[in-house]
Amino acid sequence: MTLPPLSLYVHIPWCVRKCPYCDFNSHAVRSDALPEREYVDALLADLDSELDAAAGRSLQSIFIGGGTPSLFSAGAIDRTLRGASDRLGFASDIEITLEANPGTFERARFADYRAAGVNRLSIGIQSFDDAALKALGRIHCADEAIAAAGAARELFPELNLDLMHGLPGQSPEDALADLAQAIALAPDHISWYQLTIEPNTEFHARPPQLPMDEALWEIQERGQQLLADAGYRQYEVSAYARDGHQARHNLNYWQFGDYIGIGAGAHGKLSDPISDGLRIKRRYKIRQPTAYMDPQRRLGGDQPIDRQELAFEFMLNALRLTAGVDMQLFTERTGLEFAEVEPIINLARRKGLLEESSSRLAATTQGQLFLNDLLALFLD
Repeated sequence: MTLPPLSLYVHIPWCVRKCPYCDFNSHAVRSDALPEREYVDALLADLDSELDAAAGRSLQSIFIGGGTPSLFSAGAIDRTLRGASDRLGFASDIEITLEANPGTFERARFADYRAAGVNRLSIGIQSFDDAALKALGRIHCADEAIAAAGAARELFPELNLDLMHGLPGQSPEDALADLAQAIALAPDHISWYQLTIEPNTEFHARPPQLPMDEALWEIQERGQQLLADAGYRQYEVSAYARDGHQARHNLNYWQFGDYIGIGAGAHGKLSDPISDGLRIKRRYKIRQPTAYMDPQRRLGGDQPIDRQELAFEFMLNALRLTAGVDMQLFTERTGLEFAEVEPIINLARRKGLLEESSSRLAATTQGQLFLNDLLALFLD
């Protein structure tokens, strides 16, 4: 049995300030208190413990996320990437993405990341409106965001801009102005998603006044048309790209590929061939950075996904893609026979949630709008 492609996720858990909407594993720290060397040591030791899971596969993509990875020096990023290359090897066309914050932007620093091997920069802009940025707790201003994106466009072959809508007090015109400014910077890819209030965040404890549903619908419909007119094709719920510039690392997630996760709080998904198919497991690392750097406490959990949950896990990812996936990928990536889910597939089609296709699994327009209802069929 052919194993799925293999990617690597690297989590750097520190940031200058915790944003009030953020539920990621991130911790505020002074730049002079970053334990760079010790943390990279821990990352590489963590990767050493994962090498058996690679099963001879080289890495197709790497994503360095956080937190704010651009707090780390280019030297630390270079050492991490060299360590990964020495241990696993890279595909000749590997995609290496680094998340960056405009508030930590320096042109020379960006150039050094490029020299270290990063070939795709993802900049967390969120808005080009200074009042909105202040409400979101961001440490940069609109001018810094524009300068960072402009420099990245010159230095990196692939550029993604992260942008949110549905912000506190935001009108449709404000949201569309943000989107128009992002498009004007000519990124290859735009991640455009609605602000949601997550548990265990400051916004959850003290909710801001968000736009009404009617305004959110208007933003979504007009924004999608604006993106399409500018040549950005929606290929996932919140991802838009020019042709040939989809995020390959994220596509591997959505197509239920394998990935190793290293870093505090990082998660991985790995496949093992067994006599009657595949055993798929989730592995995660302890969230607290200091504990993570202790090799005796690093692993948070390692458990197989129950056979009864595999179909849901696959669909949870695959049905986010607007074009869906080839039907045969379900069996290849889960080890399950299609007959096991065929009754649910047929029910979803009768409800108008899945397309009538003998070769692909793809949500209809209605299925995309009611994706949670569609996924619940597989959970049951």
